[in-house]
Amino acid sequence: MTSTPTPLNALIQSIGSRTPSPGDYAMPIPGLGFYRREQPAAPVVCMVEPCIVLVAQGEKQLWVGGEGYPYDTSRFLVTSLDIPANSEVLAASPEQPCLGLTFKLDLRMLAELIAQGGLPPVRERAVMKGVGIGTVTDGMLAAFARLVALLDEPEAIPVLAPLIQREIHYRLLKSDQAGRLRQICSVDGQGYRIAKAIDWLKLNFDVTLRVEELAARVQMSAATFHHHFRQLTAMSPLQYQKWLRLNEARRLMLNEHQDVSSAAFKVGYESPSQFSREYSRLFGVPPKRDMATLRGRAGVSDPPGSG
Repeated sequence: MTSTPTPLNALIQSIGSRTPSPGDYAMPIPGLGFYRREQPAAPVVCMVEPCIVLVAQGEKQLWVGGEGYPYDTSRFLVTSLDIPANSEVLAASPEQPCLGLTFKLDLRMLAELIAQGGLPPVRERAVMKGVGIGTVTDGMLAAFARLVALLDEPEAIPVLAPLIQREIHYRLLKSDQAGRLRQICSVDGQGYRIAKAIDWLKLNFDVTLRVEELAARVQMSAATFHHHFRQLTAMSPLQYQKWLRLNEARRLMLNEHQDVSSAAFKVGYESPSQFSREYSRLFGVPPKRDMATLRGRAGVSDPPGSG
């Protein structure tokens, strides 16, 4: 008689079979992605969306503002905002690859569950960081295993996936990271306003940033806005904009083969030499050398968005 695999073993089997080589893989279920790494790797620059990152095998770490957040099979990573970060692989080998999944959070669904589930909005004045490490529970693991199992039953995905995704959001709101998520969904809270400011920055990163105007846009004083922005993202608004500009320029040079000056001007820089200096500071090498390295790897590096 064949024994039923545990939820964790089921995840390892499913992720392993659908990730034939190191990389990041989008799945047919909206918001779900798998990843595979086969060796430890130094931190690489990435942007992590509001999501939960689960490890089924191995160990990873996210660096935000100089602070490390290690996570493994017993601890999950959660981000409640778009966080510029550095992702590091701590434990992986070809025989025991680091396998896991990313699950994009639906902040609207979280807000709806708070309203319907008798979970009061967070009223605390203290603003938490936009990233945290939570304890993986049996209920959470079982829900993810059921969601992943739908990949073997594609015709059931449109009907059953939304139900399981809702359950996962509910279990997150019952986890030790509930406060972090609930403060972003509280429309009268500072976290919600910072999230709205980040949405604006992502759409307008190429224009001159006036912090006072952006603070007024989200109905905060400039001092309060600056304080809470840094608390949540570990960056100032100007540093965040610079990060967005440099990463978009990197994408333009790599994917659209634009030269250094063209990419610099397109993302809002007036001086290509200043752009090159700041690019080297963020990525560790000048733009041209970085492009040569990235093209030589032929897509092996972590793309922005993986945790």
